[in-house]
Amino acid sequence: MSHPSRNTISKPSHEHGTMRSYVIGFVLSLVFTFIPYYLVVNRTISGNLLLATIIGIAVLQMIIQITFFLHLGRGPKPNWNLFFFIGTVGIILIVVGGSIMIINNLNYNMLPHDQTKKLTNDEGIYQIGGEKTGACQGQHDNHKVTIKNSQVSPLQTLASKCDTLTFINEDDEAREITFGTHPDHGSYAGEDELIVRKGRSKSITLSEAGSYQFHDHIKAEIAGFFTVTP
Repeated sequence: MSHPSRNTISKPSHEHGTMRSYVIGFVLSLVFTFIPYYLVVNRTISGNLLLATIIGIAVLQMIIQITFFLHLGRGPKPNWNLFFFIGTVGIILIVVGGSIMIINNLNYNMLPHDQTKKLTNDEGIYQIGGEKTGACQGQHDNHKVTIKNSQVSPLQTLASKCDTLTFINEDDEAREITFGTHPDHGSYAGEDELIVRKGRSKSITLSEAGSYQFHDHIKAEIAGFFTVTP
């Protein structure tokens, strides 16, 4: 009669997950995959808040994966697993942070036409090499557009070139001001979108003459016009 070898080492059952834990991990993974997809597609939030939310959900996804599928902390040496996890997170943060810094640096130094116009306006660069950039110089009149109860006041603004236009948001939610008619979006003086959070304001310099329309990307009925004379 053969007997099992005494040298055979069986791993404790607690190192492995149960069917219940696998199902819970799978369901949570689906939920935290759907949430960022929904936020991006429906543009429920935007800007830095959206980025922070996606990063936070990604961290939760990682914790779910290593807890329910890789069984962190259930092995014979849980401390080593923890050190490995901390090192992995550190490497990810370094790679992601470095990538963002590199992309921002390239974006700043290799600017397309619209961003170049925005930069010259924001920095007040009136001339380069003796040639005018089109940016405004000096202080001019300020015109205010207030958004309250999903209404724009005034609907039409008449201004002169180099005046400033300030959007004031008195609603309880952020407004994403874009230029042109919905769903087509354009840009004005290098500005593609102004995110005006509740209780805040954003200003632009009216450096381009003509008649323009603006609207909220989320609620297209929130719209108005401004005309800039030379």
